[in-house]
Amino acid sequence: MSIPRPVRVIVTRPARDAQHWVQQLQQGGIEAEALPLIDIAPASSPSDLQALEQAWRTLDSYAACMFVSANAVECFFKANRAFIHKLPGYSASNNVANPVSGPLPAGLRWMAPGPGTVAALVAAGVPAAQIDAPAPDASQFDSQALWQVVGPRHWQGRRVLIVRGHSVGAAGEGVGAPGRDWLARQWEAAGAQVDFLAVYQRRAPRLTEAQLQRARAASSDGSVWLFSSSEAVANLAGLPAMDWRRARAVATHPRIAETARAAGWGVVVESRPALKDIEAAVRSIESVHP
Repeated sequence: MSIPRPVRVIVTRPARDAQHWVQQLQQGGIEAEALPLIDIAPASSPSDLQALEQAWRTLDSYAACMFVSANAVECFFKANRAFIHKLPGYSASNNVANPVSGPLPAGLRWMAPGPGTVAALVAAGVPAAQIDAPAPDASQFDSQALWQVVGPRHWQGRRVLIVRGHSVGAAGEGVGAPGRDWLARQWEAAGAQVDFLAVYQRRAPRLTEAQLQRARAASSDGSVWLFSSSEAVANLAGLPAMDWRRARAVATHPRIAETARAAGWGVVVESRPALKDIEAAVRSIESVHP
Protein backbone atom coordinates (compact mmCIF):
# COMPACT_ATOMS: atom_id res chain seq x y z
CA MET A 1 0.00 0.00 0.00
CA SER A 2 1.40 3.39 -0.96
CA ILE A 3 1.93 5.99 1.76
CA PRO A 4 0.26 9.34 0.93
CA ARG A 5 2.68 12.21 0.56
CA PRO A 6 2.22 15.12 2.99
CA VAL A 7 0.58 18.23 1.56
CA ARG A 8 3.08 20.86 0.45
CA VAL A 9 1.99 24.49 0.66
CA ILE A 10 3.21 27.08 -1.83
CA VAL A 11 3.21 30.55 -0.28
CA THR A 12 2.66 33.29 -2.86
CA ARG A 13 3.11 36.46 -0.81
CA PRO A 14 5.92 38.94 -1.64
CA ALA A 15 9.37 37.50 -0.94
CA ARG A 16 10.02 38.65 2.63
CA ASP A 17 6.47 37.98 3.80
CA ALA A 18 6.51 34.59 2.06
CA GLN A 19 9.63 33.48 3.92
CA HIS A 20 8.02 34.44 7.22
CA TRP A 21 4.92 32.37 6.46
CA VAL A 22 7.01 29.43 5.26
CA GLN A 23 8.85 29.40 8.59
CA GLN A 24 5.60 29.66 10.55
CA LEU A 25 3.98 26.80 8.63
CA GLN A 26 7.07 24.62 8.93
CA GLN A 27 7.10 25.17 12.69
CA GLY A 28 3.51 23.90 12.67
CA GLY A 29 4.59 20.70 10.96
CA ILE A 30 3.44 21.62 7.45
CA GLU A 31 5.78 21.39 4.48
CA ALA A 32 5.95 24.79 2.76
CA GLU A 33 7.95 26.69 0.18
CA ALA A 34 7.92 30.23 -1.18
CA LEU A 35 6.97 31.18 -4.72
CA PRO A 36 6.41 34.96 -4.56
CA LEU A 37 3.87 36.14 -7.11
CA ILE A 38 4.06 39.86 -6.33
CA ASP A 39 7.17 42.03 -6.35
CA ILE A 40 7.26 45.01 -3.98
CA ALA A 41 9.35 48.11 -4.71
CA PRO A 42 9.32 51.45 -2.82
CA ALA A 43 7.82 54.40 -4.66
CA SER A 44 10.63 56.17 -6.48
CA SER A 45 9.17 58.68 -8.93
CA PRO A 46 9.79 62.37 -8.14
CA SER A 47 6.05 62.99 -7.74
CA ASP A 48 5.65 60.06 -5.32
CA LEU A 49 8.63 61.16 -3.22
CA GLN A 50 7.36 64.74 -3.14
CA ALA A 51 3.94 63.52 -2.00
CA LEU A 52 5.58 61.43 0.73
CA GLU A 53 7.51 64.39 2.07
CA GLN A 54 4.42 66.58 1.97
CA ALA A 55 2.43 63.94 3.86
CA TRP A 56 4.97 63.94 6.69
CA ARG A 57 5.04 67.76 6.77
CA THR A 58 1.25 67.93 7.15
CA LEU A 59 0.65 64.78 9.19
CA ASP A 60 -0.78 66.73 12.11
CA SER A 61 -3.64 67.95 9.89
CA TYR A 62 -5.08 64.43 9.69
CA ALA A 63 -7.41 62.76 12.16
CA ALA A 64 -6.48 59.26 10.99
CA CYS A 65 -3.78 57.56 8.95
CA MET A 66 -4.75 54.12 7.61
CA PHE A 67 -2.18 51.63 6.27
CA VAL A 68 -3.24 48.84 3.93
CA SER A 69 -0.34 46.52 4.84
CA ALA A 70 2.91 46.12 6.72
CA ASN A 71 4.72 47.05 3.49
CA ALA A 72 2.88 50.38 3.49
CA VAL A 73 4.00 51.04 7.07
CA GLU A 74 7.63 50.22 6.39
CA CYS A 75 7.87 52.31 3.22
CA PHE A 76 6.11 55.24 4.88
CA PHE A 77 8.42 55.37 7.88
CA LYS A 78 11.54 54.65 5.84
CA ALA A 79 10.72 57.70 3.71
CA ASN A 80 10.40 59.81 6.85
CA ARG A 81 13.81 58.76 8.11
CA ALA A 82 15.33 59.64 4.75
CA PHE A 83 13.64 63.04 4.88
CA ILE A 84 14.76 63.76 8.45
CA HIS A 85 18.37 62.92 7.57
CA LYS A 86 18.39 65.86 5.16
CA LEU A 87 17.29 68.44 7.72
CA PRO A 88 19.86 70.97 9.03
CA GLY A 89 21.25 69.97 12.41
CA TYR A 90 20.24 66.30 12.11
CA SER A 91 22.26 63.96 14.33
CA ALA A 92 21.98 60.20 13.92
CA SER A 93 22.72 59.74 17.64
CA ASN A 94 19.39 61.39 18.43
CA ASN A 95 17.41 58.71 16.60
CA VAL A 96 19.03 55.41 17.57
CA ALA A 97 16.52 54.30 20.18
CA ASN A 98 13.31 55.23 18.38
CA PRO A 99 12.59 53.98 14.84
CA VAL A 100 10.36 57.03 14.33
CA SER A 101 12.38 60.05 13.22
CA GLY A 102 10.70 62.98 14.93
CA PRO A 103 7.60 63.24 17.13
CA LEU A 104 4.27 61.82 16.02
CA PRO A 105 1.06 63.88 16.32
CA ALA A 106 -0.46 63.06 19.70
CA GLY A 107 -4.07 63.08 18.48
CA LEU A 108 -3.54 61.07 15.30
CA ARG A 109 -5.19 57.65 15.09
CA TRP A 110 -3.17 55.01 13.21
CA MET A 111 -5.29 52.34 11.56
CA ALA A 112 -4.61 48.82 10.31
CA PRO A 113 -6.77 46.12 8.71
CA GLY A 114 -5.06 43.25 10.54
CA PRO A 115 -2.49 42.10 13.11
CA GLY A 116 0.47 42.06 10.70
CA THR A 117 0.04 45.76 9.98
CA VAL A 118 -0.49 46.47 13.68
CA ALA A 119 2.82 44.76 14.46
CA ALA A 120 4.58 46.83 11.80
CA LEU A 121 3.18 50.06 13.31
CA VAL A 122 4.33 49.10 16.79
CA ALA A 123 7.78 48.18 15.43
CA ALA A 124 7.93 51.59 13.77
CA GLY A 125 7.39 53.29 17.12
CA VAL A 126 3.66 54.05 17.08
CA PRO A 127 2.11 53.75 20.57
CA ALA A 128 -0.28 50.79 20.72
CA ALA A 129 -2.89 53.01 22.40
CA GLN A 130 -3.11 55.10 19.21
CA ILE A 131 -3.73 52.13 16.88
CA ASP A 132 -7.17 51.03 15.72
CA ALA A 133 -7.70 47.61 14.10
CA PRO A 134 -10.14 44.68 14.07
CA ALA A 135 -10.00 42.51 17.17
CA PRO A 136 -7.53 39.60 17.00
CA ASP A 137 -10.46 37.15 16.94
CA ALA A 138 -12.36 39.00 14.21
CA SER A 139 -13.85 36.79 11.51
CA GLN A 140 -11.88 38.66 8.86
CA PHE A 141 -9.06 41.19 8.62
CA ASP A 142 -9.98 43.69 5.92
CA SER A 143 -11.41 47.14 5.25
CA GLN A 144 -14.94 46.09 6.21
CA ALA A 145 -13.76 44.72 9.56
CA LEU A 146 -11.82 47.93 10.27
CA TRP A 147 -14.83 50.08 9.41
CA GLN A 148 -16.93 48.20 11.99
CA VAL A 149 -14.43 49.46 14.58
CA VAL A 150 -13.98 53.07 13.46
CA GLY A 151 -17.12 53.81 11.43
CA PRO A 152 -19.32 54.92 14.34
CA ARG A 153 -16.95 57.80 15.19
CA HIS A 154 -17.48 61.42 14.19
CA TRP A 155 -15.82 62.02 10.80
CA GLN A 156 -17.59 65.11 9.51
CA GLY A 157 -15.02 67.67 8.34
CA ARG A 158 -12.01 65.52 9.29
CA ARG A 159 -9.13 64.47 7.07
CA VAL A 160 -8.05 60.86 6.57
CA LEU A 161 -4.89 59.62 4.85
CA ILE A 162 -4.86 56.13 3.28
CA VAL A 163 -1.31 54.87 2.75
CA ARG A 164 -1.11 52.12 0.17
CA GLY A 165 0.70 50.71 -2.83
CA HIS A 166 -0.43 50.56 -6.39
CA SER A 167 -0.25 47.87 -9.00
CA VAL A 168 1.67 48.69 -12.16
CA GLY A 169 0.29 46.98 -15.24
CA ALA A 170 1.80 46.46 -18.63
CA ALA A 171 0.90 49.98 -19.66
CA GLY A 172 2.49 51.39 -16.53
CA GLU A 173 -0.75 52.58 -14.98
CA GLY A 174 -1.27 52.48 -11.23
CA VAL A 175 -4.29 50.57 -9.97
CA GLY A 176 -5.64 50.67 -6.42
CA ALA A 177 -7.39 47.91 -4.46
CA PRO A 178 -11.21 47.55 -4.35
CA GLY A 179 -11.32 47.13 -0.57
CA ARG A 180 -9.44 50.39 0.05
CA ASP A 181 -11.67 52.27 -2.40
CA TRP A 182 -14.70 50.92 -0.53
CA LEU A 183 -13.28 52.20 2.75
CA ALA A 184 -12.63 55.63 1.25
CA ARG A 185 -16.25 55.80 0.13
CA GLN A 186 -17.45 55.03 3.66
CA TRP A 187 -15.34 57.83 5.08
CA GLU A 188 -16.48 60.27 2.41
CA ALA A 189 -20.12 59.36 3.03
CA ALA A 190 -19.50 60.13 6.72
CA GLY A 191 -18.25 63.60 5.77
CA ALA A 192 -14.49 63.06 5.84
CA GLN A 193 -11.95 64.23 3.27
CA VAL A 194 -9.86 61.26 2.12
CA ASP A 195 -6.39 61.52 0.60
CA PHE A 196 -4.42 58.63 -0.90
CA LEU A 197 -0.67 58.23 -0.69
CA ALA A 198 1.16 55.57 -2.74
CA VAL A 199 4.39 54.51 -1.03
CA TYR A 200 5.22 51.32 -2.94
CA GLN A 201 4.53 49.53 -6.20
CA ARG A 202 3.30 46.00 -6.79
CA ARG A 203 4.43 44.26 -9.95
CA ALA A 204 4.15 40.81 -11.44
CA PRO A 205 7.44 38.96 -10.84
CA ARG A 206 9.76 37.68 -13.53
CA LEU A 207 9.78 33.99 -12.73
CA THR A 208 12.84 31.90 -13.44
CA GLU A 209 12.58 28.77 -15.55
CA ALA A 210 12.86 26.69 -12.37
CA GLN A 211 9.97 28.62 -10.81
CA LEU A 212 7.86 28.16 -13.94
CA GLN A 213 8.52 24.43 -13.86
CA ARG A 214 7.55 24.33 -10.19
CA ALA A 215 4.31 26.18 -10.93
CA ARG A 216 3.45 23.74 -13.71
CA ALA A 217 4.09 20.77 -11.44
CA ALA A 218 2.04 22.31 -8.62
CA SER A 219 -0.95 22.65 -10.91
CA SER A 220 -1.55 18.90 -10.62
CA ASP A 221 0.74 17.27 -8.04
CA GLY A 222 -1.48 17.90 -5.00
CA SER A 223 0.33 20.99 -3.74
CA VAL A 224 -1.80 23.65 -2.05
CA TRP A 225 -1.45 27.23 -3.20
CA LEU A 226 -1.80 29.78 -0.37
CA PHE A 227 -3.30 32.98 -1.76
CA SER A 228 -3.58 36.19 0.27
CA SER A 229 -4.07 38.45 -2.76
CA SER A 230 -6.31 38.35 -5.82
CA GLU A 231 -3.44 39.97 -7.68
CA ALA A 232 -1.21 36.96 -6.98
CA VAL A 233 -3.90 34.68 -8.41
CA ALA A 234 -4.14 36.83 -11.54
CA ASN A 235 -0.36 36.90 -12.02
CA LEU A 236 -0.23 33.10 -11.81
CA ALA A 237 -3.34 32.49 -13.90
CA GLY A 238 -1.85 34.67 -16.63
CA LEU A 239 1.03 32.27 -17.24
CA PRO A 240 0.73 30.50 -20.61
CA ALA A 241 -0.21 26.85 -21.05
CA MET A 242 -1.37 26.30 -17.46
CA ASP A 243 -4.38 24.17 -16.51
CA TRP A 244 -5.61 24.72 -12.95
CA ARG A 245 -8.56 22.30 -12.93
CA ARG A 246 -6.63 19.82 -10.76
CA ALA A 247 -5.08 22.51 -8.56
CA ARG A 248 -5.96 23.17 -4.92
CA ALA A 249 -5.80 26.44 -3.01
CA VAL A 250 -6.42 28.08 0.35
CA ALA A 251 -7.57 31.71 0.08
CA THR A 252 -7.52 34.13 3.01
CA HIS A 253 -10.52 36.21 1.89
CA PRO A 254 -13.81 35.42 0.13
CA ARG A 255 -12.93 37.84 -2.69
CA ILE A 256 -9.63 36.03 -3.26
CA ALA A 257 -11.41 32.68 -3.25
CA GLU A 258 -13.83 33.94 -5.91
CA THR A 259 -10.89 35.06 -8.05
CA ALA A 260 -9.21 31.64 -7.77
CA ARG A 261 -12.40 29.79 -8.68
CA ALA A 262 -12.99 32.09 -11.64
CA ALA A 263 -9.41 31.45 -12.79
CA GLY A 264 -10.12 27.71 -12.91
CA TRP A 265 -8.85 26.27 -9.62
CA GLY A 266 -10.51 22.93 -8.99
CA VAL A 267 -10.61 23.14 -5.17
CA VAL A 268 -10.58 26.37 -3.17
CA VAL A 269 -10.98 26.53 0.62
CA GLU A 270 -11.45 29.82 2.45
CA SER A 271 -9.59 30.66 5.67
CA ARG A 272 -9.08 33.51 8.07
CA PRO A 273 -5.58 35.00 7.54
CA ALA A 274 -4.35 33.74 10.89
CA LEU A 275 -1.75 30.99 11.17
CA LYS A 276 -3.83 28.48 13.13
CA ASP A 277 -6.76 28.89 10.73
CA ILE A 278 -4.53 28.49 7.67
CA GLU A 279 -2.99 25.35 9.16
CA ALA A 280 -6.48 23.94 9.78
CA ALA A 281 -7.57 24.79 6.23
CA VAL A 282 -4.49 23.12 4.76
CA ARG A 283 -5.10 19.97 6.74
CA SER A 284 -8.78 19.96 5.78
CA ILE A 285 -7.90 20.06 2.09
CA GLU A 286 -5.65 16.98 2.28
CA SER A 287 -8.51 14.63 1.42
CA VAL A 288 -10.17 16.93 -1.11
CA HIS A 289 -9.33 16.38 -4.77
CA PRO A 290 -10.82 17.97 -7.88
